[in-house]
Amino acid sequence: MIIIKKGTLKRIEKWEPSSFYITMDFDRTITVSNHSTWEALSYTSLLPEEYDKKRESLYDYYRPIETDENIDFHIKNKLMNEWWMKHIDLFIKYELSESIIKQIVGKSKSIIFRKGAKNFFRRMHRKGVPIIIMSAGIGNIIEEFLIVNSCNYDNIYILSNFLQFENGKAIGIRNYIIHSLNKDEVLLPNEVKVKLQNREHIILFGDLISDIKMIPVEKREEALKIGFLETKVTENKAFYEENFDLVCTNNTSFKKILKYIKII
Repeated sequence: MIIIKKGTLKRIEKWEPSSFYITMDFDRTITVSNHSTWEALSYTSLLPEEYDKKRESLYDYYRPIETDENIDFHIKNKLMNEWWMKHIDLFIKYELSESIIKQIVGKSKSIIFRKGAKNFFRRMHRKGVPIIIMSAGIGNIIEEFLIVNSCNYDNIYILSNFLQFENGKAIGIRNYIIHSLNKDEVLLPNEVKVKLQNREHIILFGDLISDIKMIPVEKREEALKIGFLETKVTENKAFYEENFDLVCTNNTSFKKILKYIKII
């Protein structure tokens, strides 16, 4: 189901492909609900069972906090950073190797494209529309996933948690942790800014209200914001309708969205 805020389609009907760029989350946005890059390792036998149990324990504790829109932002922000750091520590403790990353995408059944996503990427590539994937997931896995699926186009830029390796073993994150609540702090590289400088409009795709922070503050009111609501639908529906221009439930496909958003 798609719920469209009144006046949205009229507001964007004159946008041209040359006038906008796209900012997207990855986990549960480009992929289907309940599948993420963080979970991918648990669907293989490439790390010890002890890792799986500890990862699952962290998820069971922190995920309900992440999806609860009633929790104070500052409290949630602190807890999300804590969650990400603890999971990265597990990678280090259990010696996640660089070679395993390449195996994950081929073996894991936890990362699955949302219906119509591959065609959407092809379409945006043909139109020359830049896509920024700003993800709190694992950048190495995202990059490999796009390569394996022949979607690693030159108009796509990935800003995410890229694991750093030393002697083939994970030692941490290359830059700083990107979690679900701090995307407003992520700085675009200069080479990406150049690609966007003449594009005044933004189309956002995300699965959490905090994903709206991927849009610069001064452009949030004018941007087209598309939100995928799959968790606690009844509890969060009002929050999503208030913050997004389109609210999509039941694993809405990109194909269905394209029927309404003619500009893309």
